[in-house]
Amino acid sequence: MPASIAHSLILFAHGARDPAWAAPFERLRALTQAALPEASVQLAFLELMQPDLPALAAQEVAKGVNRMTIVPVFLGQGGHVRRDLPQLIEQLRQAHPAVHIDAVAAAGEDDAVLQAIAAYCVKAGSPPA
Repeated sequence: MPASIAHSLILFAHGARDPAWAAPFERLRALTQAALPEASVQLAFLELMQPDLPALAAQEVAKGVNRMTIVPVFLGQGGHVRRDLPQLIEQLRQAHPAVHIDAVAAAGEDDAVLQAIAAYCVKAGSPPA
């Protein structure tokens, strides 16, 4: 990450035991990084995979990041997003008081995301041409 990058966009996913599960999230991270070259786009996991959010945040702060935006890559605002993530963010704010840390709604709460998934489902359910 160049020294001039002060913003980190952290894609926050659940995690799984199977390492292959992370492949689409890695692809999403790469696509997002390509679209936002001025930011450090990273991927963190709630559980079962590394890096976890606290470890990744510490790495980003050590690189000079002073603003973090956390994007929960979840379909809905379930317990992990409503309970676990706010607790993690509060821990991060206490550990890194000079860093502005915020989070957005779960990706699946965004209308454009739902429209894209619906279009995929319609395509899958349409008879072959």
